[in-house]
Amino acid sequence: MPSIDANGLRIGYDVSGAGPPLVLLHGATSSGERDFGQQLPWLRRTFRCYLPDARGHGRTRWNADDGFQADWLIDDVAAFADALDLGPFHLLGFSMGGITALGLASRDAHRLATIVVVGIGPEREPRASVARHLMDPARIERDDPTWATNLGRRHDPVQGPGAWRRLLPAIAADVARQPLLTPRQIRSIRSPMLIAVGDRDPFVGVFYYWQLSRGVRDGRLLVLPGARHEAFAERPTLATEALAAFYRSTDTIARHTA
Repeated sequence: MPSIDANGLRIGYDVSGAGPPLVLLHGATSSGERDFGQQLPWLRRTFRCYLPDARGHGRTRWNADDGFQADWLIDDVAAFADALDLGPFHLLGFSMGGITALGLASRDAHRLATIVVVGIGPEREPRASVARHLMDPARIERDDPTWATNLGRRHDPVQGPGAWRRLLPAIAADVARQPLLTPRQIRSIRSPMLIAVGDRDPFVGVFYYWQLSRGVRDGRLLVLPGARHEAFAERPTLATEALAAFYRSTDTIARHTA
């Protein structure tokens, strides 16, 4: 599996497919293959797909005791794209990866051909409260031992035994304090954006996604019925069809950006 030096990290990543570059950013505690696995067969036929592991996750070593900030994740993705000389690229982010995508889009809009964010919005609540509850290691070990086992299998080989117990509280603390995008910053996002949400997502209500879709210059809203936070995994066929339609409708703009 390849890795590359970027922003002081050795970032592990997967790459496959053929076409213009698409960077896929996974959610907290997860991986790109897990979060986008249902969409990857189609995406690989259309794009060259890059799936980096975020710092402290999988193969990208980072000790969460040294801190964890959304701004660092934005810097990591920008440096990752620079190191691979991607030029303008498409960006797809889920949850934590969606916050990273929004941040990069508001800071370096010229870098992105299109943006897709899933399961995230610009508001702090209720996602901070939900993250604090869900990412409590003691609760996970007591109430969801299968998840605890999977977290160990995913992260321990590179991060060290029990590293996830430090990582999760660090992520939850960052969600509670990370700077929020202002309406002006959101309006500065010029690339076409698809905002996707499950209508039962406990992290952010559909209304806030609608606000975000109206706040950017070229925003489209996708509400996946009957889906919770992991909407692309719960409604995979509908999500893939929506992605295909979005990329077809923005192809001319994306080519001009490239």
